[in-house]
Amino acid sequence: MSTQSIAKVKGYKVANPEGKCRGYQYEVGKIYTHEGTVKVCGSGFHFCRIAADCFNYYSFNSSNKVFEVEASGTIEHGDDKSACSELLIVREIDWSELLTIVNTGKDNTGLGNTGDRNTGDSNTGDRNTGDSNTGYRNTGYRNTGYRNTGDRNTGNWNTGNWNTGNWNTGDRNTGDRNTGDRNTGNWNTGNWNTGYSNTGNRNTGVFCTGEEKIKLFNKPSDWTIDDFENSRAYRLMCDYVDTKMWVNESVMTDEEKLKYPSYKTAEGYLKDIPFKEAFTNAWHNWQEDSRSAFTSLPNFDKDIFFQITGVQL
Repeated sequence: MSTQSIAKVKGYKVANPEGKCRGYQYEVGKIYTHEGTVKVCGSGFHFCRIAADCFNYYSFNSSNKVFEVEASGTIEHGDDKSACSELLIVREIDWSELLTIVNTGKDNTGLGNTGDRNTGDSNTGDRNTGDSNTGYRNTGYRNTGYRNTGDRNTGNWNTGNWNTGNWNTGDRNTGDRNTGDRNTGNWNTGNWNTGYSNTGNRNTGVFCTGEEKIKLFNKPSDWTIDDFENSRAYRLMCDYVDTKMWVNESVMTDEEKLKYPSYKTAEGYLKDIPFKEAFTNAWHNWQEDSRSAFTSLPNFDKDIFFQITGVQL
């Protein structure tokens, strides 16, 4: 803490809806004087040099009165508030002006926002609804990325909670384009799947070590998961099989707007495209050499292929 005697220091002070704080009734234009020692959190008239710091001590409530003040005489500064021997109440600040003072950016509603059009607290970015979001057009809490709906998502275009990756719908998914819960990998539909393009639940192993050979088309193969990830089939799926689509607000139907009200913040919503539909769309756009990347996979079975992809051969 530092103590100094200088002419004037500008600051802010919050009082209850009646204008009272710690037994004093504050009025615009009046000077309040304290005789004796000045001590932060002890004695003197308290104020904050940064408006947002006031709400470490008062609730962020539009019913409370907020004043612009001028401190003089003996002044002691703490980490986020100060005390003084003389305090002038310069003016009352209305709530709409306060929002521009406590936030960095434009059209923010909340406290401590950086960016534009945020609703909530401690958002960095633009058009966030909720608290502690980093990025743009997030709805929920503690999201990092863009256009996330839910809580604690890392990545982009996630719907649900605790997702790491992109285009996930559900909870606790790691990877991309998963629909369901607790999936690790890509293009999984269901729950607790590890790998790629699994339909169903709990396709994995338990307490396994080392790198094992994987099944392809329900049969043992000589391939490892690395072999599959290095295959042309995998690369084609990564590049062209898109099970998520961003729908802009301008083309949303009335039914979609009712179903996904968060579109107002995100300026659209993340649409799920069933894996079969997405794969079939890609298949029709591939030439024969691309299609053969799948039909030449070990153990290829056209019936299983149809069951999973929707492509009839």
